[in-house]
Amino acid sequence: MIKRMLLTGVVGVAIATSTAPVVLGFCGFYVAKADTRLFNKASQVVLVRDGDRTVLTMANDFEGDPKEFAVVIPVPTFLTRDQIHVGEKALVDHLDAYSAPRLVEYFDGNPCERRIYDRLSAPMAMRESVATASRDAAKALGVTIEAQYTVGEYDILILSAQQSSGLETWLRQNGYRIPAGASEVIATYLKQNMRFFVAKVNLGEQTRLGFNYLRPLQVAYESPKFMLPIRLGMVNAKGPQELFVYALTRNGRVETVNYRTVRLPVDMDVPEFLTAPEEFGAFYKAMFTRQVEKQDGRAVFLEYAWDMGWCDPCAANPLTSDELRRLGVFWSENGASGAQNVFVSRLHVRYDAAHFPEDLVFQETGDRTNFQGRYVVRHAWTGADKCAAAADYRQTLTSRRGREAEQLAQLTGWNIGTIRSKMGAGAPADPEPAWWERLWKKW
Repeated sequence: MIKRMLLTGVVGVAIATSTAPVVLGFCGFYVAKADTRLFNKASQVVLVRDGDRTVLTMANDFEGDPKEFAVVIPVPTFLTRDQIHVGEKALVDHLDAYSAPRLVEYFDGNPCERRIYDRLSAPMAMRESVATASRDAAKALGVTIEAQYTVGEYDILILSAQQSSGLETWLRQNGYRIPAGASEVIATYLKQNMRFFVAKVNLGEQTRLGFNYLRPLQVAYESPKFMLPIRLGMVNAKGPQELFVYALTRNGRVETVNYRTVRLPVDMDVPEFLTAPEEFGAFYKAMFTRQVEKQDGRAVFLEYAWDMGWCDPCAANPLTSDELRRLGVFWSENGASGAQNVFVSRLHVRYDAAHFPEDLVFQETGDRTNFQGRYVVRHAWTGADKCAAAADYRQTLTSRRGREAEQLAQLTGWNIGTIRSKMGAGAPADPEPAWWERLWKKW
């Protein structure tokens, strides 16, 4: 069985042992979204940030025997027991659904009438040897077990070390398999005086608590470093990984400092056949891959930036003040109604060691401009009314569908002939070849 653990590709390395109100204003229907389930090896991290205060939520998408779950994560400061919490995956899922790129549809009105029909729909473990390892043996290797906690279903150690070789040796002696090439990366974190957060599943506690899945881990800390360590997770990665960062801030949009933050192409008209869920998913993956290639694989992409108080259109309702508080938004008032002073930035990065040699470093900006990954299907009017406006309208449909096909081909790299075939009746015909093309064909 393949075992996946979401943190592996995000901030650490997995090591195995032997109800908000609907806001009106959008004329159309939300019909589909491109959430993280479209992508394999997808990691999700929620970063709540204000000043030097950070709450980091890491969702554990691990399949397999829980006793084989283990993770080592570099953290910028010492963590006390009270700074570590077990969260709720449903909150991360809600945030994903709220901020996901979406497909919306409009319906052309009768060109013979001057009325506009506005319609809105808002759908919607390492082994026990770690816990009992001798602190004296660790110190002999230059490793200090600074703290040891049980939080929910997790046993957690906070480690510091004098050199990477000592830390590697200690981990190996305690039953961990460290991937080749980790030493150099670990050394860079030690030079920054970072600690290592080590977590494994406590099977007894998990059974007692009644959970049959791994809940997200949350840590709260104060540090001027607004960053996400991803390099350690790339040491034993097999190919590129997907990372989704949901940054919740007080003032505005979050962007990366040491890599380019690029906005995806949005508000594009696309053919009607993309309303089939599998088609929209295929479109979004192909479009995202093409954008990664255009940036030579070295960019972080902005998929969503919006004030949490509302959405237009709503792929899911905004999170409530209670949900935001449980995600770590410490400035949100419990039970508060109406707009929340929370701005959400959704960043998506496909990364590997060759293209992302540094950890992700962020900054919060004052930019509160709304942005969303939105793609539009426009359904043609099919009425029989006859008037000059209707005749003009019908003449424009062929050229409009031609533009939709060409735009889809440019966004995805798909064959335009295949696109036209999927468009079915009313699809634009292949354009007449230019005179020079006809000339060469004669030869």
